[in-house]
Amino acid sequence: MIMSLRTDMLTEGNILYFDPFYFKNGNLSKSKYFVLLKIVDSNLVIASLPTSVDAIPEKYEFEQGCLELPDINFHCYVIQPNFPITECGKSFPLRTLLYGHQLDDYSIKTLNDVYPVEGVDYMIWGKLKQEIFQSLLSCFRNSKSVKQKFRKIL
Repeated sequence: MIMSLRTDMLTEGNILYFDPFYFKNGNLSKSKYFVLLKIVDSNLVIASLPTSVDAIPEKYEFEQGCLELPDINFHCYVIQPNFPITECGKSFPLRTLLYGHQLDDYSIKTLNDVYPVEGVDYMIWGKLKQEIFQSLLSCFRNSKSVKQKFRKIL
């Protein structure tokens, strides 16, 4: 069934998949996952855009979960490939990172305007398992590299 992107479809913990995704600065990505962290006042969402780009300094080996390196002001949440993260058992095919300094807010109205049709403009890829979602929120809430306004909201 094809539906318009609506606030009732935007559920905290959902992972949306856009193909293509339009960044705020106008740049276009071929495809992008979008992890919905928080809905604010029914008109704004706080989200993270996961990436396979690994910026963890080589001397730090880290497998899974929250990585905070305050001495170098570095923070991310790491998900290993093929590790089931959604309630329906989906996993990312590559090592995936969510960086605290890259959290951003998005207008629900803009999302509706740019991505009006589910199944065409975007899809709901899955919903994070509750324990992973809570771990991710805690990780971002407690990180100094996350903007203060987002830490307060989360």
